[in-house]
Formats: sequence, structure tokens, C-alpha cells
Amino acid sequence: MSGTLRRTTAGAPSLEKLCPGMVPGSGGGGGGFPSVRPRRLRQSPAMRRLVSEIRLHPADLVLPMFVKEGLDEARPIASLPGVVQHSRDSLRKAAAEAVEAGIGGLMLFGVPTERDHCGTTDEVLNTAIADVIAEVGSDTVVMSDLCLDEFTDHGHCGVLAADGTVDNDATLLRYAEMAVAQADAGAHVLGLSGMMDGQVGVVRAALDAAGHTNAVILAYAAKFASGFYGPFRDAVESQLQGDRKTYQQDPANAAEALREVALDVAEGADIIMVKPALPYLDVLRQVADAVDVPVAAYQVSGEYAMVEAAAANGWINREQVMLETLLGARRAGADFVLTYWATEAAGLLD
Repeated sequence: MSGTLRRTTAGAPSLEKLCPGMVPGSGGGGGGFPSVRPRRLRQSPAMRRLVSEIRLHPADLVLPMFVKEGLDEARPIASLPGVVQHSRDSLRKAAAEAVEAGIGGLMLFGVPTERDHCGTTDEVLNTAIADVIAEVGSDTVVMSDLCLDEFTDHGHCGVLAADGTVDNDATLLRYAEMAVAQADAGAHVLGLSGMMDGQVGVVRAALDAAGHTNAVILAYAAKFASGFYGPFRDAVESQLQGDRKTYQQDPANAAEALREVALDVAEGADIIMVKPALPYLDVLRQVADAVDVPVAAYQVSGEYAMVEAAAANGWINREQVMLETLLGARRAGADFVLTYWATEAAGLLD
């Protein structure tokens, strides 16, 4: 080969010319080169697809949706680019589009025009459930958020006692009422997100007593007091002052999360949630290993918004990172993921 320039299929100079003495077999007989080469299984898209350990599918994704009472058309949410507060009409249309994309479910949140101390202005959510059920029926799983924070004038997830603390047991009575109303409206899955002690057992008993024995409880068992919820609070026009650290979990505590999970499963939770997803992938893995019920992860608003912001500045590849974050939650143990990208990601996967 001396004095010649051999070309590769791409027209680039060969390794012999570019890096003399560094070609396998050129002077040492190839000794010391590896026989085990993991790169063999990464050499082509077809090969990588064949040996992929985790696969994303549209049915693994659930779309959170906000419906605002009194709107005539959808209203953009500034801190959640691409996400809107829906009117009743736009909600039905978007729900149908999501079902057409093949996603696994919809999670509905209501935004009222008025609020009160006990969160009794939740009819907007019950109406939305009925609207979506009328539109899509059982073609997807219709889920509803079962919590008071969107409907209280103080923004907490429960009823406040006279001293300003959240009254756990008074809140459970409201949750029981809400659960029956949401099931009456047609919700397939009730997302218990308030983090009150005993909430799963009380709601299960109320549903069964009302004849809703097939209503599924999705328990937000490991929901952390996170800084990633900011854009969501914009979306629901939260009235919260202060924080929720007396009932949401300490971000430092994984063992406590596992205890909460075990309690919820014992009380009858059908599915367990870890929220947020990205900062708690270790907890998600531990939960998935510990329970024999399905596990969900919520890719929350702050996770979504920071990717959108970075992509808008040209710092990352938006679609690649979108799918990578979802794959990370699935790999960590989530059977399905709530994500604001659900419909779009389903299209990319398709």
C-alpha cells in the first residue's frame, strides 16, 4: 500500500493513510485487540432496534389537559409553550385528536371562575369528564384529578382548620364526595393527588358504597414538595401562598416514599404514581421493584418547560430530548408516563 491512497466508501482517506501504524494487523499481528465488542450491537439502526431493551409506544403516554370554566376558545399558557386552557369545545376536539394518535389516556384538570374555602366549585371538572366521555367513550382511559387545590381560595390541597393548617380528616370527607361525583360523570380512573393520610382507603370505601366498584384509583403515593410545579400552578391559576411541605414529601427521603407507597397499596390503590419524574428516577426504580401494581410517572410542568426553553434558545435538539426524557422514565420503571408532549410524541413514535 506504500505510496497509494486507498479511499473508504464515503470517499474519505483510509485509516492507513491518516494514522500510520494504528491499523489492526499492521505490525503487531493484531495482538491485544478486543474479541468482545459491544459496538457490534450498535452498528446499524436495524441492529439497535432489534436489541432495544425498552420501547416507547403511544399507549405508554397520558396527556394532562386543562379546561377553564367560561372560555369560548382555547387560551395559551405562557409558561407552558404549546399547552392551553381548553374551552369545552376545544377540549373535546383535542381529546379526539389524542385518541386518534393512539395515546393511552387523558388526565383532566378543571379551572373554575370562582373558588371557596372548601373547594366546592369543582363542577367544571365533572362537566369536562362527561364531555370527554361523550366524545371518546372507552376508546381511551379517561382520568380525573381528585384534589382541592384548583378549587380552594387558599390554594391548598385540603380544607383548612381554624389555625391555618390543613385538616387531614375533614379533607377526606371532601375527597369522598368528589370521587363519587367524578365517577358518576364517567371517569375511568381517579387521580388521588392530595397526599392526605388515609385518602385511598376513604375514597375506595366511598366509591364501593356508591356502586362504583370498577372505578380505578391512581394514587399519587410518592408526590414530592418540588420546585418543578410552577407552570402547572399558572395553568390552574393557583391561589397558593406558602408551600405544601406539611403533606407533600421531602425531596431528601426515599424510604419515606416507599412507606407511603406501601400504605396506599394496602388501602386499595390500583396504580401508584411517582411525581415529578426526572429528579426522582431513583425513587421510581425503587417503587417499581417494590410493588406488584402498575406504576406511573408524571413528567411535570417544570420538566416540560425547561426543555422547551432550552430548545427555543437552540441549545438542545427538542424532539430528541423529548423522547429521551420519556424513555428515561420508562427505563426507570414507569409503566406509563403523564406528559404534556403525549400527542406530539405519539406522532413521532408512529
